[in-house]
Amino acid sequence: GGGKGMRVVRKPGDFIEALEGAQREAVASFGDANVLIEKYVASPRHIEIQVFADAHGNAVHLFERDCSLQRRHQKVIEEAPAPGMSADMRASMGEAAVRAASAIGYRGAGTVEFIADASAGLRPDRFYFMEMNTRLQVEHPVTECITGLDLVEWQLRVAAGEPLPLQQAEVQLDGHAFEARIYAEDASRSFMPATGVLKHLHLPHDTARIDTGVRQGDTVSPHYDPLIAKLIVHGTDRETARKALTAALGRCRIAGCTTNTVFLARLAGHPAFRAAGVDTGFIDRELSTLLRTAPPGDAVLAIAALAASGRLAEARSTHPWDALRAWRLWGGAVQYVHLHHDGRTCDIGLATNADGSTTVDLDGQHLICHDLQVDGDFVHADLGTHWVQAHVLTDDTSVLVFHDGDRFYFSLPDQLSAVEESESDDDVLRAPIPGRIVKLNVAAGDEVAKGDSLVVMEAMKMELALAAPRDGLVAQCGVSVDEQVDEGALLIALQSSDAQR
Repeated sequence: GGGKGMRVVRKPGDFIEALEGAQREAVASFGDANVLIEKYVASPRHIEIQVFADAHGNAVHLFERDCSLQRRHQKVIEEAPAPGMSADMRASMGEAAVRAASAIGYRGAGTVEFIADASAGLRPDRFYFMEMNTRLQVEHPVTECITGLDLVEWQLRVAAGEPLPLQQAEVQLDGHAFEARIYAEDASRSFMPATGVLKHLHLPHDTARIDTGVRQGDTVSPHYDPLIAKLIVHGTDRETARKALTAALGRCRIAGCTTNTVFLARLAGHPAFRAAGVDTGFIDRELSTLLRTAPPGDAVLAIAALAASGRLAEARSTHPWDALRAWRLWGGAVQYVHLHHDGRTCDIGLATNADGSTTVDLDGQHLICHDLQVDGDFVHADLGTHWVQAHVLTDDTSVLVFHDGDRFYFSLPDQLSAVEESESDDDVLRAPIPGRIVKLNVAAGDEVAKGDSLVVMEAMKMELALAAPRDGLVAQCGVSVDEQVDEGALLIALQSSDAQR
């Protein structure tokens, strides 16, 4: 389920390792080590048909969903109807799905999934049965949007013995819909699941349908799937719906654990996605482009510095002394803040002027901040050359700025701390999240090359292969197979190959 246990084998020499990994996941998830070997289609589209059948011999399909945008063989954005779908292709796939459900006497909601060979466009003779999911799926809301039907109600009515509410000819298709799955995961680290407390959770309920099972303050743990919410939009046509999807993703503000909202927004804005030219390998092929981020601009740095300095905090009372901000008797004092972002520390000077404005010194470039307005986490400021609007979340150790659909995280280094790291990041391999060790590929004394798989962990019912950060010798294995480890636990320590000589 959910792409778990799937492995692509491109060379015969890779088969055994892939088989063993798939079997381990199968046993962990289902208690059954049997696996299937299937033909791999090089340019596939994942298209599925929603079907319904009742106890009176009636069966219908509710059109198709395109679920080709996937990472780790798991869907992240689904849409309905499938772009480029001809009437003949839709009729062929729908008829095949209904025949499959009827042949087994199926009753209730189900999804018949197909792989379509899109190398020559969608053709009625180029789609293959993959599996049937005998349930209502995560992505069913897009079908509800384009049909105007409540599929949960249909399930209950059919389960109660009623006939299907509509016949096939009565099912109508209206507009286009997208669903984006918001996960706690780090796209820059191979979509590794993330954990943490949802310190802040704002989702655009006013412009999108939000299906979620969490609230602000809940903990995303390693014991369950990291799905936080589903964001669903509907429009009169695909481009209208796509723009609504991009806008809604840009309004998501989540703090406390890493999420994929910015990645999803970039995905929705990619030219190939706009042109509906994607297949299941699209994310892997375009990953470097989708992960490419611009450094924070001057406006973002200025807002982050103002937040770190305390200038955005509300006065603790109406007392005149509490209402003062960076006031000095003789004036002219400069306050410095230090923002750490993406391996770089920015030292920014802030000076309060006689007119109440603030001069922000960005490495010799000066911005004058006038008319600073703060409403909760929303900040509106005049920086002289332009107005800037952003949402800012601050605590004792970090500043998080949401600006123009991007998310910028700044840590606040402790300037009084004299503790230095005793080891380089390249010398050790640590557990990125809590999990169980399922395989150790090396022992102390082994020589490894950068990129070699050293440890396999299981977390959130997925296997994570952790690679060597550099060439070297294994100085220490800090864990054993079947051991449960916490995030940050030392797994492997490396030393230089020359150190042993």
